[in-house]
Amino acid sequence: MSEDRIVSPIVDEDSLRLLVADFYDRVRADPVLGPVFEGAVTDWPAHLERLTGFWSSVMLTSGRYKGNPFAVHHRHRGEIDLAMFDRWLGLWRETTSRRFPAETAAVFHEKAERIADSLKAGLFFRPELADLRPAHPRGQ
Repeated sequence: MSEDRIVSPIVDEDSLRLLVADFYDRVRADPVLGPVFEGAVTDWPAHLERLTGFWSSVMLTSGRYKGNPFAVHHRHRGEIDLAMFDRWLGLWRETTSRRFPAETAAVFHEKAERIADSLKAGLFFRPELADLRPAHPRGQ
């Protein structure tokens, strides 16, 4: 992987495949995220293809991804904490910013943040601990 800036002007299946491979090379080398992924993924080529399909569905509306991201992450909830999402998003921002023009990278960032927020809510939100009262009582 070259440290030179790689900029693809378009998002297509090939650029997504390269993005996913580059990103997960970084994830696997990360001292916090790497061990979690290495413990969870047994077939990296299949995993990368599945994630390429996921991002194809997200970015190209291809419908290629047929999985359930929440169920997959829920199986590994014991190894995941909230701070890992920020770390994952930071690596994602770096990688997408390196590979795509700023406007395109921003779309990747926004979509990844929404996905992360949904996963965090599903994995960590505890309604019994939340204060569900309105912030301002009526009439005030």
